[in-house]
Amino acid sequence: LRTPMLFAIGFIFLFTLGGLTGVILSNSGLDIALHDTYYVVAHFHYVLSMGAVFAMFGGFYYWIGKISGLQYPETLGQIHFWVTFVGVNITFFPMHFLGLAGMPRRIPDYPDAYAGWNAICSLGSYLSVLGALLFFYIIFLTLTGNQVCESNPWAPESEKDFAMSLEWLLPSPPAFHTFEEIPSIKATENPKQIQA
Repeated sequence: LRTPMLFAIGFIFLFTLGGLTGVILSNSGLDIALHDTYYVVAHFHYVLSMGAVFAMFGGFYYWIGKISGLQYPETLGQIHFWVTFVGVNITFFPMHFLGLAGMPRRIPDYPDAYAGWNAICSLGSYLSVLGALLFFYIIFLTLTGNQVCESNPWAPESEKDFAMSLEWLLPSPPAFHTFEEIPSIKATENPKQIQA
């Protein structure tokens, strides 16, 4: 799996986990007990924060080659995924336990009973910061490197001259005013099937 697909799968996993915790919060009896606790904080961050961020990372890795004409380092992109994925889960998953134990939101200090899970959350946040720094390093390497991106870096080797949409047939980055007029599509099926 390449880096954009890892982030897409990570998005689905995190968004689904956040959605499942939302089903629990939709039960009015449980919501009364869990309202304004760290359980809600964990749910919110799984659905909105991590879901949106992982989708943006996936989009960045998918399109940066076409936009800039330069290819990102694949190995570092995959390391970025795993560091960030593990970091955010270590940060936010224990917050469910804190919420179930009754730790309220928006407090400047907490009893020692919550110190263990909060320490684990802090370690996860340090790992997440490391992932963010790695992402900025990847951007730097991509934009200052000289690894040229192919017109369609996602196609298998046997189909490099074939693409399902026009943008992947153009060189990376596409020239300004590539199409002086809207191109007409002659066939909407796979050309290999038409020739056969």
